Formats: sequence, structure tokens, C-alpha cells
Amino acid sequence: MSNLEVRAWYTTLEEIHHDGGDRVDEPLLKVAVTAVIKNPYAGRYSEDLSALLEPSGELAVELVDRCKAALGGVQAESCGKGAIIGLDGEQEHGVACLTTPFGDAMRNGIGGTGWVTSATKMGTAGTVIDVPLAYKKALFVREFYDAITVSIPTGPRADEIAVIAALGTRGRVHHRVGGLAKSEAVGDGLR
Repeated sequence: MSNLEVRAWYTTLEEIHHDGGDRVDEPLLKVAVTAVIKNPYAGRYSEDLSALLEPSGELAVELVDRCKAALGGVQAESCGKGAIIGLDGEQEHGVACLTTPFGDAMRNGIGGTGWVTSATKMGTAGTVIDVPLAYKKALFVREFYDAITVSIPTGPRADEIAVIAALGTRGRVHHRVGGLAKSEAVGDGLR
């Protein structure tokens, strides 16, 4: 990540043992790690966004490693990514941080094969974003449809981007609305 200037790291962790029903033996852990980085394109338009695209895979490796450490050795089963772009930037700057190099690194880091869900938005310090989560091997496995809420009290500043990787350890604790089951997934990235 020698080409990215990281000002701060933040970790959000949720541990869910029940959600109205009986307590489950295996709680759902959801973690999001955020790197608040300097936006090299803040305040100016550029057709070339390679200063964010090229190092994004390396950033994803670090974010995923930090997520896995926060999970304490429990295997990740779902993933998602997100970005909040400071107001001197553009939404496209956040998207540039999350494209193929980032997604490939995230999948490689957790043994995934599916499409990695994402969300991006413009904002200021304290802006809230819900980072969507989906099963790491097949997007349409409904029990994994979830999100983790992230808010960084000190960022992003106007010339920064908050880049987020999120992981979950299982599907929702009381999922019961049908759909494709994890055991039925064929591993094509969708089904």
C-alpha cells in the first residue's frame, strides 16, 4: 500500500446470539474494518483513476487480514465492501477503490468465488453506510442477505475516502424465508 496514505483504521464488530427466537449455539459475528485514506483526486476531475485502482488489491488484503483477525479464527462465510467518499471527491473515486483488484483479493483471502456486494456514497465525518453482505460462494443464497452498519466519527474528511471490507461468519441467526440454501449452491458465483 505504499501508494496510499492511510490516516486511520477502524474496526466494527457485532456478535448476535438471537434475534427474537431461541439463543443459537453458533453466534453470528459480523466485522467491518475501515481504512481512511487520502483521496489523490480530491478537488479535481481526472479520467485516469489508476492511483486508486492499482493499489486497491493490496489495500483489500490488509483490510481482509484485519477482519479475519477480529473474527478470532472463526471462518468467514459472507463478505461485502463499501466506501464513503469525502465531499471534495466523487462517488466514482470510491468505486475505483472497490473494483476487480479489491474483489479478487477479498475472494482469495476468504476462499470465496461469488460476486462481492458493495455500496458507495458521498459523505462527511460520521456518515452512516450499510455495507451489504452475501454468501462468499453464491450471491443468491438468501440466508446470508445481511448488512453491517459502519460510521467513522472522524472521517472521511473532505479530501479522504473511507474504504471498508466486511465479513460475516454465518447466515442470519433465525433465517426462515426460504430461497436457495447454502447446501444447494452450485458455486457459479450466483446460484
